[in-house]
Order: sequence, then structure tokens, then C-alpha cells
Amino acid sequence: MTATEEQPLLASVSGSREDGVKHTGIILDFDKGDVENPREWPVTYKWAMVSLLALTAFTVTFTCISVVPVAGQIVDELSDHTASPSTSALLVTIWELGEAAGPLLIAPLSEVYGRYPVMNACNVLFILASILAARSESTALFIGARALTGAAVASNVLNPAIIGDIFESEQRGSTLSLVTLAPLIGGAIGPAIGGAIAQTLGWRRVLLIAAALAVACELTFFTCFRETYKMVILKRRIAHMQEDAGQDPIEHTGDVAGNKLWNAIIRPFTVLFGSGVLLALSLFGSVMFSYFYVISTTLPGILLEEYGFTPAQTGTSFICFSVGSFISILICNFSLDRIYIRLCDKDPSNKGHPEYRLPLTIVGGIALPLSVLAYGWIAHFRLPVALLLISVGLMGFNLLMSMVPLSAYVVDACGPYSASALTGVIVSRCLMGTFLPLTAGPLAEKFGYGWAFTLLSLLSLGLAPIPFFVFRYGEKWRQASKFTRGP
Repeated sequence: MTATEEQPLLASVSGSREDGVKHTGIILDFDKGDVENPREWPVTYKWAMVSLLALTAFTVTFTCISVVPVAGQIVDELSDHTASPSTSALLVTIWELGEAAGPLLIAPLSEVYGRYPVMNACNVLFILASILAARSESTALFIGARALTGAAVASNVLNPAIIGDIFESEQRGSTLSLVTLAPLIGGAIGPAIGGAIAQTLGWRRVLLIAAALAVACELTFFTCFRETYKMVILKRRIAHMQEDAGQDPIEHTGDVAGNKLWNAIIRPFTVLFGSGVLLALSLFGSVMFSYFYVISTTLPGILLEEYGFTPAQTGTSFICFSVGSFISILICNFSLDRIYIRLCDKDPSNKGHPEYRLPLTIVGGIALPLSVLAYGWIAHFRLPVALLLISVGLMGFNLLMSMVPLSAYVVDACGPYSASALTGVIVSRCLMGTFLPLTAGPLAEKFGYGWAFTLLSLLSLGLAPIPFFVFRYGEKWRQASKFTRGP
């Protein structure tokens, strides 16, 4: 049987006890009060580590979004021609392409070598790539550096896993809420601070400040963070026991480690493409999520060109999106479990189903295309900017209303395969977030903002029935795949 994170390890160690009886194997697990057990660390230390994870998540989002208000300015400076909408958008969305690739290696590497070395290595790579972006003298180099910073983002992948390492299941809610809230704060103030700094000191200073924040996080990680992954800690303990017993530590060959990594890399795709329900919801969620980058790449141009905003004012306007997202998270936290329990009570079998997580996703899936449509036509007719910013806030609200319950559904439906399923969903989401926003600028140039966003809203409206049909028939459809057969 393969050991999981919650299981003890069988240590094959030859030796003698004090009574002279030889033993050839022991079951190794943490004892009560074990100082190496992450779940028995002092509460203050654990919360300090959670705060560090939240600060890292904030820094990552700040770095990603802070250049949004000045993307066109960056392209103009680094190239010999006027920035095209697609090129300016690529400066922002290329981050997602890197972030699609990163989890495929970061997650399995952390399971082989531990959270501590992987997190530190990724943080160093993130810092170096951020500095490279700040020193870039060509658009191609800047885009490549941005993709590299996206690929090096370990916090988005490992934060939930680390919290699971150090907290019991009933204690994880508030900690996960904190690390979920931190990126929203970064997304809110990142463009505001980035726009103000870029307007006065230049866009390169924005990235250097982000790199300085990342350096502070990494120094704290390197000096204060400790390994949290149970399996790695126990394997090290086995190695010490073997040394004490005069045995050579068992080492994994390169072929074994390589096969383990390869299986971990392809597992998310095996799960994703092995379930029609999961694949359909992944397509729905990917398109919904991509509207965050549609807004990020089009709102600066609209405010700068149509409403005469400065870069600092443009950056501040992104707070509207974060306010809508924050309100949506509060509603989801308050009502998601209550809706689930109420539907369970109404079920004749009194049995819960993953589909009971989807009512809020159905509402968000229908409302989001309407807010996208309003955004486009408000910009088209240059209606009061307050209406435009309200539509931006509504998109943030409806986007999170769609995505948060969707993640809960994946965890419930996929059970033991949920980690791989979520990784597959994240990769598809990042790929859609990279390329779909690139169409918004050319469509707006050809048809105007109104008709361009009408086309985009029709795309999402066409996918809106997916969560409804999964809610209605998903219990039956899930049985067709072993990965979603679940409860």
C-alpha cells in the first residue's frame, strides 16, 4: 500500500532494543507532543507562518497587477513602434501562461523534496525574474521575464497544502480565508500604487519595489520557516535511524524519482480528461476567470483614452473590482454551507451531493455575461465613469460568485483525486486567462467596445447552462468516471 500524507511510514531498520530483542521493522509516526510534528507547533508560530504565506501571496499579486495601468507605456518604451492592444495585453496575461506551467512541477517537487526547499528555490527564481523584468530593454525579454515570474509562483500552489500540513481540518477555515483575502488586497492596491509610482518614478521602480518585497519574504522564509510536509520529515527520521543502526540510507535512483515526477505531472490531465463533468465545468470556469484579465487589459485604455484619467487614477479604479470580489467572498462564506445543508435536508435520502455546491455558481454564471455586456456599452457611449466602475465591481462580484463554489464542488466530487483535479482546473484556467483576453483589444478596434463585449458576453452566456445541467444531472453523469464517482 502506498503511504499517504496522513499515514505513518514503515521504517526498515535492523537493530536491537535494550532487552536484546532484534527488530527488522517499525511503524514510524509522530508521537503525541513530538516537537517535529507541524500540527503540534506553538499556535503563535503557526499563525506567524500563515501571515508570512499571506504576505507572499499579496506580493505575488502586487507584482502581477501593478504594471496593468502602464502596460502600453512599457511597450512604447521598449519597442520602436506604438503598442498594439494585443502586445500590451500580452504583457499582463503572459503571467498566466507561466502560472499554468509552474504547478505541474512545483506540486510534485514539494512532495518529493519537501515544501521548504521548493518554496525557497521558487522565491529566489521569482526575485531574479522580477529584477530581470525591471532591467529589460526589449519587449521580448520583458515578456519572457514575466512568464518566468508566473512559473515561479509557489505560494498559490503550496499555501493550501502548507496550511493542511500544520492545521487540523476544523482549524483551516480562517487560515485559508486569510491567504485568500491577501491576493485580493494585492489586486486592489497593486494597480493604485503601481500607477502612482510609474507616473512619478517610472515603471521600473514598480517592479524593483515588488522585488524588494519578495526579498523580505524570502529572507524570512529562509531563516524562520521549517519543513511542514509530514512524509519528508518522517523519511529524514528514517534516514537518521538507519545511520544510527549502521546501515546505509536507502536512496532513490534517478529513474525512480524521474518516474514519480512524471506520473505526478500527467496525473492532473488524466483526471481532467477522464471526467466529462469535470472537463465541462473546467471550460466554464476558465472562461469566467479570463474576464479578470479582460478587464485588466482593457480598463486602463478606456480610462486613459476615453475618460482622460491619469495612470495613478487608473490604478486606483481597480479597487472597484476587488471590492466586488470581497463582498462575493463574504456572501459565499456565509451561505455556501447553509445552502448545502438546506438542500441535504430536502433530499429524501438525507444525503449530501457535490452538486449542492452549485446554486451560487448558476447565479454567477448568468449574471456575469450581463455585467460584461453593461461594461462594454457603457464604455462605447462614454456614459458616466461611475457607471463604468460599478460594472467593474459587478464583474468582480459575479466572477467570485462563480468560482468559489466551483472549487468546492471539485473537492467534494473528486475526493481523493481533488488535488490533481484542482491542478488540472488551474492549468486550463491559466491558459484561457492568457489567450482569451488577447482578443478583446482587436475586437474593440474593429467593432467598438459595445459590440466587442457583446460577442464576449455571448461566449460566456453560451456556457452559463453548464453548471445548471451539472446541478440537475451531475449525480448520474459523474458515475461515468472513476475520478468523479465520489459520494
